[in-house]
Amino acid sequence: MLRATLKSLLARKLRLLLSGLAVVLGVMFVSGAFVLTDTLGRSFDALFAQAFESSDVYVSAAPAVSSDGFDQSGAGKPLPASLVETVASNDAVAAAAGAVYADGARLIGSNGKVVTSFGAPQAGQNWMGEGGGLELRSGREPRADDEILINAGLAEAARVSVGDRVGVLTREPKREFTLVGIVGYSGGRDSLGGSNEVFFTTPVAQQLMLGERDVYTHVTAQAVDGTSAEQLRDALASSLGGDYVVKTGAQMAAESSDGLKEGLSFFNKILLGFAGVALLVGTFLILNTFSIIVAQRTRELALLRAIGASRRQVVGSVLVEAIVIGLLASALGLAAGVGIGAALAYAFGQFAGGLTLAGLGVPAIAVYSSFGVGVLVTLLAALLPALRASRVPPIAAMQDVATPDRPLTRITTAGAVVLAAGAALLAAGLSDNAGDQALATILAGVVLAFIGTALLTPLISRPVVSALGAAFAWSVPGKLGRLNSGRNPRRTAITAAALMVGISLVTGITVVLDSAKSSIAAEVDEVLDAELVISGAQTGPVAPTFDATVLDAAAALPEVAVLAGIWQERALVDGQTRWVTASNDFAAAGRVFRAVPTAGVIATLRPDQVALGAGTAEDLGRTVGDTITVELAQGGSQRYEVSAVVPDDMMFGGVVLPVEAVAGFTVAQPMMALIKLNDDADADAALAKVEALLADSPEVSVVNRAGYVEQQLGVFDTLLMMIQILLALAIVIAVLGIVNTLILSVMERTRELGLLRAIGLQRAQMMRMVTVEAVVVSVFGALLGIGVGAAIGAVVVRALHDEGITDLVMPWQQMGLFVGLAALVGVVAAIIPAIRAARINVLAAIAHE
Repeated sequence: MLRATLKSLLARKLRLLLSGLAVVLGVMFVSGAFVLTDTLGRSFDALFAQAFESSDVYVSAAPAVSSDGFDQSGAGKPLPASLVETVASNDAVAAAAGAVYADGARLIGSNGKVVTSFGAPQAGQNWMGEGGGLELRSGREPRADDEILINAGLAEAARVSVGDRVGVLTREPKREFTLVGIVGYSGGRDSLGGSNEVFFTTPVAQQLMLGERDVYTHVTAQAVDGTSAEQLRDALASSLGGDYVVKTGAQMAAESSDGLKEGLSFFNKILLGFAGVALLVGTFLILNTFSIIVAQRTRELALLRAIGASRRQVVGSVLVEAIVIGLLASALGLAAGVGIGAALAYAFGQFAGGLTLAGLGVPAIAVYSSFGVGVLVTLLAALLPALRASRVPPIAAMQDVATPDRPLTRITTAGAVVLAAGAALLAAGLSDNAGDQALATILAGVVLAFIGTALLTPLISRPVVSALGAAFAWSVPGKLGRLNSGRNPRRTAITAAALMVGISLVTGITVVLDSAKSSIAAEVDEVLDAELVISGAQTGPVAPTFDATVLDAAAALPEVAVLAGIWQERALVDGQTRWVTASNDFAAAGRVFRAVPTAGVIATLRPDQVALGAGTAEDLGRTVGDTITVELAQGGSQRYEVSAVVPDDMMFGGVVLPVEAVAGFTVAQPMMALIKLNDDADADAALAKVEALLADSPEVSVVNRAGYVEQQLGVFDTLLMMIQILLALAIVIAVLGIVNTLILSVMERTRELGLLRAIGLQRAQMMRMVTVEAVVVSVFGALLGIGVGAAIGAVVVRALHDEGITDLVMPWQQMGLFVGLAALVGVVAAIIPAIRAARINVLAAIAHE
């Protein structure tokens, strides 16, 4: 039986290739994700181990406020210069030095724009000489206060060279410097993980990055001979006390590497997510393939039963075929994934300034997951066809047709049950009844909804396909194609379901994002009473800022009626880490937001007053007259009296501090300004005047309200584009499914097609017939995907109603585009099967059994 199965498998190599290709693509993403993260993880370990090897121990202040990885407010307060002497006086210390290192030094390139880093630090630090993998490649070290060095990666991105005058933005407004040297890193690297680094003289670094002279972010120490880094760490921690954090270079390297690895886990999850989509679509493809194969082998299987093969042996025969396909596809997918992972790691290394990659490795989890997932998916997809094959009666060996359509009762009932279960899980996940497992519950609900819909699809496929095919019924090939596409509801449904998955995901996400954009735009129009907004798009850990003097200059313009500047920071509010806002004119902010206080009065805040958003006030259990404690990253702890409770619409974090609190912010420059003009003011003229005031702030711009909405919502369009590109893989697999189904269908109907050719159907007509089949099935799948995606999107939007997404927007234009693309997909998918059908030898086909 095993020999017969293997011979049957090898006799149909094309079938083997097509059925395994979907698994190859899905497994490729699974193994590629693990290879990528493993390679980059080991590379970062080696990178930071070298970066921190120059010092044994690092001393810093204990952070007052924890950070979330995308801001730098978790840094501790600056250390006094006297601490260097304190550390140096310890008997275990051979040498100590003060260092400045802080995010927020943004270089202005030769094109007048700020060089961005897309998440990596843009660090400003004091030049401490070469060492620790740092080397001066050209020029000299900075000696005067208006001289700087930058790393080679930044120099290339900014297109500047030694001798150029360049602008740098820091905690203070733009300042001009002379570039006197360019540095690199050992191993030929141009940057560390894509970071942009600017080196100042020590006094300038202290002033620009920390806001005052004679302070440092950390102190480095070298141990005396015979003392280990761990012993030095313990000695300093004991002598300095709990106000300081003392870590070895190895600890610093591990924490820095772990931080980047945590960021990489996001990309890993994305790749695994799309691998799941690919495998889900591939399941439909494999299920359809094995269903057709079983139908084609009816007489063969019946003969096996007639000569004594048991049902168990027949099931085993089909499952062995599935295991062979799964093993081969998993091996090919693993190999392809290793290549994809290596290519992505190389691309990341080049993007990150020439990151030296560790040797390519294939972690055990990549191998286990590849073969486990690949074989399991193939076996599950082949199980139902295998059970169907075991039910072939031996008498079928003497019949020409032995696979009559069975009633759809069971599959319809199963589909209804699975769909109901998916809907229940979606409801639980979207209504916060799933607790910490909300995301997993929602994903499980989506998968079950897809499967349930796919099981219900045969019930509607025949009437819908018949209706769609009516558009082609004006010709004989069109009529035949219409009849062929509806003759096997199960096969048509499974083929269409593969296309449904990708289109429904794109449609659902588009519905949610478009609804969010519409809701946010409507809320801005309703709440914000400002004609002009000064702001910028954040692309790194530090938000774009501008010179605070712009606020006074803009407020003095004759066209301006009201102006409110906004600062933002993370702080401890009654022991909880929260975003807080400061405003130079809280009364003006209240007017700009059309705010009506729920308690107290909206007026200029005194230095000891604070305003709370209604939600924050409820969370903290505070109202007007109560006090709260706010501890800033660099400003110490202070008690404030609550002077007003205002609607959450006008809040940026729920807590508004007086402008005096800005002195304790990590970044003491405003990030936004809201401007209301006089009724008779010329908005265009006012915009031009404010724009002139921002000449030294290239990170920000002044826009009207519509421009501000577009600026803030641009991230949604970028996100949607990325999702559409990645989900295109599911569409590609669906196309393979249509091709596979049509090719196997052509093979199955060889005699029928020969008879059609014999009675006068021409080759071109044969090709049109097959093309009609493909187009009808593709459009059916697209309509199915649009319906399911729109339904899921609408449910998600309804669940997010309390989060501010109140408008339900259906992307009709994109939906129409999907239908048109589906028709094109059908035409493309039909090319190979149509040519194969047209080339059938008439006499051989008539004699075919």
